[in-house]
Amino acid sequence: MNSCWNQTVVTYFQFLPFSSIPEIQGSLFCLVLLMYLSTLVGNILIIVITVVDAALHSPMYFFLKNLSFLEIGYTTSTIPKMLVNFFTKRKDISFLGCATQLYAFSVLGITECCLLAAMAYDRYLAICHPLHYTTMMSWNMCFLLSAVSWLIGVLVALGQTTFIFTLPYCGPNRINHFFCDLLPLLKLACTDTYKNEIATYIIAVLFITVPFLLIVVSYIQILHTIFSMPSAGGKRKTFSTCSSHLVVVTLFYGSGIVTYLRPKAFYSSSSNKLLSLSYTLMSPMMNPLIYSLRNKEVKQALKRLIAKNINM
Repeated sequence: MNSCWNQTVVTYFQFLPFSSIPEIQGSLFCLVLLMYLSTLVGNILIIVITVVDAALHSPMYFFLKNLSFLEIGYTTSTIPKMLVNFFTKRKDISFLGCATQLYAFSVLGITECCLLAAMAYDRYLAICHPLHYTTMMSWNMCFLLSAVSWLIGVLVALGQTTFIFTLPYCGPNRINHFFCDLLPLLKLACTDTYKNEIATYIIAVLFITVPFLLIVVSYIQILHTIFSMPSAGGKRKTFSTCSSHLVVVTLFYGSGIVTYLRPKAFYSSSSNKLLSLSYTLMSPMMNPLIYSLRNKEVKQALKRLIAKNINM
């Protein structure tokens, strides 16, 4: 175990460049900026539509509205700082700023993992038990599932962030990542981090792997119900929607599981950055398209909103 005695205590961290090839920094900036703006526009649009259109005041769209809000915060906790760092010489972040970023990212990420499981449960009830759906998925149940998801996110992230930032950091302070994430920070601590690594694995299993398995089980039941439908058109429509949802969910959870449950011997900073981009930017950008904007009810609501603004 190393000691910080007679060494300088770290007061700030410095991010390494996203890419070691300076020539592509401009192209990467434009690509990330475009994806970030698409994420903001798509998710804000979903929130506006589900709030103003009474036809979308249902449990499914309540969860989608919550998901869009999470996605906006989730990407905003990491991407703007990354964009600024593309063109700044000193890519610094204060010790407190780093802790705040990790906490915000963890709260929103863990909450989203739980909320996606709640959304899968909602779809399971709607498709597999349609006659009992309105009683089983009441508004009280919606609020309860949403509140529990947020409570889990807030409490787990608080413990996790405290556990990380009470470690001694006495140099080096260069983070080989584009935001303050758990594993890169653990590598910089000048003490034994075995307990922290075990805690990270446990949290990843409980709040990434378990919700993902619950979603998979829900969709297996949903697909079984779909294939029992007599209508071929109904089968195609429902299967298309569910398969799209499952692709996005797999991308989000899969990249998270690989990142946080990968054996330490296989850890790579370069691959970790790419995996992190998939769940911090790719999934939030795709969710409005997959979950909502391909949906007939949302399209009709969007047309009504546009027509209303034109006639004003």
